[in-house]
Amino acid sequence: MRIDAHQHYWSIARDDYGWITPAIPVLYRDYQPADLLPHLVKHHLDGTILVQAAPTYEETDYILGLAAHEDRIRGVVGYLNLADDCHREHFHRFTQHPKFVGFRLMIQDMPNADAILEPSYVASLRHYASLNFPVDLLVRSDQLETLIRLIEQIPDLHAVIDHLAKPSIAAGQMEPWTGYIKELASYPNLYCKLSGMVTEAVHDGWKPVQLMPYIRHVLNCFGADRVMFGSDWPVCLMASSYDGVVDALEKALPSAWGKAENLKLFGGNAEKFYRLEDVTW
Repeated sequence: MRIDAHQHYWSIARDDYGWITPAIPVLYRDYQPADLLPHLVKHHLDGTILVQAAPTYEETDYILGLAAHEDRIRGVVGYLNLADDCHREHFHRFTQHPKFVGFRLMIQDMPNADAILEPSYVASLRHYASLNFPVDLLVRSDQLETLIRLIEQIPDLHAVIDHLAKPSIAAGQMEPWTGYIKELASYPNLYCKLSGMVTEAVHDGWKPVQLMPYIRHVLNCFGADRVMFGSDWPVCLMASSYDGVVDALEKALPSAWGKAENLKLFGGNAEKFYRLEDVTW
C-alpha cells in the first residue's frame, strides 16, 4: 500500500484555524478530498494519513467525519490536550471511530516547551505509551533538547517526529539538529516523517539539493524501517507543488536505495506505525 503519511483538509468557515489568515492567500481557502485526489492518482498513492490542523476537539470530530466517507483517508491523527483533565474522555470517544489512529502533540506552539516535562504531562504520556498508541510530535529544532529529556523518561513512547523537527533549511544550518536527531533515533520506538521540508527552505528559491543533507542524515540515523513520506499538502503549496515535493525527496534518496526501501518509505512504514489493519484500542 502506497501512503502519503501527512496531509490536511480544512474548511475556512469552521473558524478554528487561527494560523491560516488572508495574509497566506494560497492556504486561505477550503481544501477537500476532491482537491487532493488527482495528485494521489498521479503518484499511485492508495491513501493518506489525515492530520489535525487546528488545536480543537471539534476539528478532530470534523476530520473523522470526512474520513467516514472517504476510502482514501486510511487514518486520522487527531488532537488531544494533555493539559486538559478530560483528555482521556476525548481519547475514548475518538477511539470509537475505526480510523482514529493517532494524536498529535503540538509542542511547536507551546510558549514554553518544558511544559511537556511536568509530572502530570509525563504521566499522561506514559499512559498512552502503555497502550502503544501512535503519537505524532510537532516540534521545532530548537525544542529538541527538551524532547530528548521527555523521551528519556518515556523510552517506550510509540511516536513519530513530524517534518524532521523543522531544521533551519533556509539558513543551511545543520547543527545542533544533527546531534539531536542522532540521539533521538537511538530510541527504537521513534520514527521520523520526511515531510514539511520545502516550507522550511526559502519559499521562492529553494532547490532539491538543499534538502539532501537533511534527508540523508535522517535516513542514516533512522534507517529504512522508521521513515515515512509525507507531502504536508496543502501547506507545502506555500513553497512547492505536490509534484515538486515528491520529486525533491526522490532525488535525495541514496543510490543504494532500492525498491524494498521505497515500499517502506512510501507506505509500508506508515501502515506499520499507525497499524492500519483493524485495531481496537
